[in-house]
Amino acid sequence: MGSGLITCPHCGKTNRIPASAAGHPRCGNCRKDLPWIVAAGDADFAVIAEQSSTPALVDFWAAWCGPCRMVSPVLDKLAQERAGQVKLVKVDVDTSPALSQRFGIQAIPTILLIRDGKVVARQAGAPPAAALRQWLDGTLAAGRP
Repeated sequence: MGSGLITCPHCGKTNRIPASAAGHPRCGNCRKDLPWIVAAGDADFAVIAEQSSTPALVDFWAAWCGPCRMVSPVLDKLAQERAGQVKLVKVDVDTSPALSQRFGIQAIPTILLIRDGKVVARQAGAPPAAALRQWLDGTLAAGRP
């Protein structure tokens, strides 16, 4: 389980983002929320997604999948727009067969929202950006007190 580098969209400084941590990442320079986009697989999914203190938006995808390549930039943009509210976790189905089986992934892309270790919403296929944004916002709002 490693970390990645991300450039702060607010001040341009480079920050190291851990795959898992308490809370959510903030820029070390300007202290604004950073988008949290990480990859996970069979070995580290539980720690990265299911134990996340931030709701995890999980993208089951494959490199050879055309619809996956269309949805991926939309999900990246949603993660940037909702920095501090959601953690985007990308799972390659070709390298994570146990997760694909465990979650019953039969079509890709399949997107899950996991909150407190439980799947609270599921979206199969490649909906238009506006529909995906509406689905995510509605699902996130449903979990607020």
